Amino acid sequence: MSIIYTPEKKLFTLHTAGSTWQMKVGRYGHLLHAYYGKKVEDMDLSCLIREMNRGFCGVPYEAGEERGYSLDTLPQEYPAFGVGDYRTACLHAVHEDGSQAAELRYVSHRIYDGRYQLPGLPSVRASRTETQTLEILLRDKSSELEVVLYYGVLEQADVITRACRIQNRGKTPIRLLRALSCCVDLPDGNMDLITFHGRHAMERNVQRTRIPHGRLSAGSTRGTSSHQSNPFVILCDPDAGEDWGNCCGMTFVYSGNFLAEAETDQTDQTRIVMGIHPDGFCWTLEEGDTFVTPEVILTFRPDGLGPLSRTLHDLYREHLIPRRFLEKRRPILLNNWEVTEFDFTEEKLLSLAESAAGLGMELFVMDDGWFGERNHDKSGLGDWTANRAKLPSGLRGFSEKLRNLSMKFGIWIEPEMVNEDSALFRAHPDWCLQVPGRSPNLERCQLVLDLSRQNVRDYLFDCISKVLDESQASYVKWDMNRNLSDVWSAALPASRQGEVSHRYVLGLYELMERLTGTYPDILWEGCSGGGGRFDAGILCYMPQIWCSDNTDAVERTRIQYGTSFGYPICAVGAHVSAGINQQTGRQVPLETRAEVAMAGTFGYEMDVQRLDASEQEQVRRQIQNYIRFEHIIRLGDYYRLTSPDTDETLAAWQFVAKDRTESLVSIVALHPKANPPFRRIRLKGLEEHAVYRIDGEDQVWKGSALMYAGLPVPPLWGDYQSCHFYIRRL
Repeated sequence: MSIIYTPEKKLFTLHTAGSTWQMKVGRYGHLLHAYYGKKVEDMDLSCLIREMNRGFCGVPYEAGEERGYSLDTLPQEYPAFGVGDYRTACLHAVHEDGSQAAELRYVSHRIYDGRYQLPGLPSVRASRTETQTLEILLRDKSSELEVVLYYGVLEQADVITRACRIQNRGKTPIRLLRALSCCVDLPDGNMDLITFHGRHAMERNVQRTRIPHGRLSAGSTRGTSSHQSNPFVILCDPDAGEDWGNCCGMTFVYSGNFLAEAETDQTDQTRIVMGIHPDGFCWTLEEGDTFVTPEVILTFRPDGLGPLSRTLHDLYREHLIPRRFLEKRRPILLNNWEVTEFDFTEEKLLSLAESAAGLGMELFVMDDGWFGERNHDKSGLGDWTANRAKLPSGLRGFSEKLRNLSMKFGIWIEPEMVNEDSALFRAHPDWCLQVPGRSPNLERCQLVLDLSRQNVRDYLFDCISKVLDESQASYVKWDMNRNLSDVWSAALPASRQGEVSHRYVLGLYELMERLTGTYPDILWEGCSGGGGRFDAGILCYMPQIWCSDNTDAVERTRIQYGTSFGYPICAVGAHVSAGINQQTGRQVPLETRAEVAMAGTFGYEMDVQRLDASEQEQVRRQIQNYIRFEHIIRLGDYYRLTSPDTDETLAAWQFVAKDRTESLVSIVALHPKANPPFRRIRLKGLEEHAVYRIDGEDQVWKGSALMYAGLPVPPLWGDYQSCHFYIRRL
């Protein structure tokens, strides 16, 4: 059993393949956290919950003179505001009389095979035989506010998931100002928090910070998970590295405002919470109403950041990303955006597609500019009908011409947005998020449609369905090119405006569910100005996300490095772009651009008609190589061999097949030096006693030699050169 309840001790023990989570009901009914870490079997660890009169730490009324029993110092499973715990809380409730207190105490629990359900929210998927669920009911007896804590245990996947359901069982309304999903209290201070910060075109930079006394947070109030912060964090030992040290990963399966907040308390304990960001959030529960929080994925590894990442990669592939897209290779595409932007005609696109087909590409993606009066970014969004001046054959005729070239058809859409200069806005200005009496904030000359409204979602489903039916598209790039501001809905009363941001995300998920469910064979790619919504919530519907609008291969080595900590390579949209990069002006060799893009879904975003004969041959060879190695990239284990923070000269990474019979190693020179020292790269994941041969070489290697002695790196002469090694077990 992965979930064990010991009634005489009121002790709950949750086991995964490599970890244990333990908690118990305290003598006054509070649910206290005992342990989360490396697997410990047949042991009551509640002795780790210790009490001491700390001073200025109040106790529950029933505890009387037991001054060590303080919620301000005890480790808890779901702490609430207003009852004597002054650390960061998960729940903040306001009652009708204005009081702000909720003291949650254990009522009951149940254990069952299978998964709990989170209506309207994406979550990890698993069969009844793959998971068990623990539900624990807590209640604030003074208000009849109830919280059901969900614990999902996927034993073999080595993860625990958390969420909760909050319900008002009383007669008077309750306002939730904070309703987070998860708390982890650990007895140790002196821990690091790894977060992933960034900006547009430079997402998911790794930042590692010692958790201070006081609060350290990462989060977003932009209405999306954002370029600036990612809803994935790692709590770890100060000396934890790729292959050693205790590490706890926390992933929020949500695409809107989020908060991850950690603190070291007065007694050097560490608390971290995760959930919907409380800024701007206010949810009213009338009598009988329920609020369900999004899911948090937790995984613990005692052996470093690399194993933690690979555990999450496997989880995503097996239990999160739509399974049908992992069982076959995805088509190699050409996207026209960096070639033409808005300036194209049907003839120009067909000529580009014909050249791409001749090089071995399989899918042509028509990006922004094909609809309405869309000749720039100031007009047309929301009018999802073909611009006949650009596409005289219409979507149907154009896509048929592509298929005659043996090319599949892909299309760009941005359903969530509207320009003021559009037929949609002129007909329905109230469909936007905007505050009455105020001029709205504009980004990219566009406003945000109010997806909390059913009629807006129905309109979008109908018009996007017509586009897909007419075009017979096999790929859709779903973009979202601004943050949410002026968050106000004409469809909700004043007392409910604090619900709009979350209702927007719920509406987004409903629309994605309808469209991806109606068109299950379409390959959907998420995008938000690149990686502005790169999160587990989107990946439940779309198997890949455009990693960044920055296609500079050198910059991408850092972006893709940070992304790999929490997300599998098969989810990373990556393209080979022009020799002089559009974002940075940097010139990078064609082979290196392809080497970096191979650590992703692989495609091109360049004018292939301008390639000379030698470059055309390089592209053909790149495509052949990718097809040859793609199964290792999509399904294999990923290893970070260097870090951009400690190695300025090389970026290196490795894929290893699950059976360890094959491996692909990629190396990119970042900073060539005169008279350089020799370099070798120690590989990982191979079988120590097996014999391997590097493709194109006669010498054979023991796996142990490649991993401990290292692979010699050949001199890479010139700017940003690269190489790769394909290694096969004999």
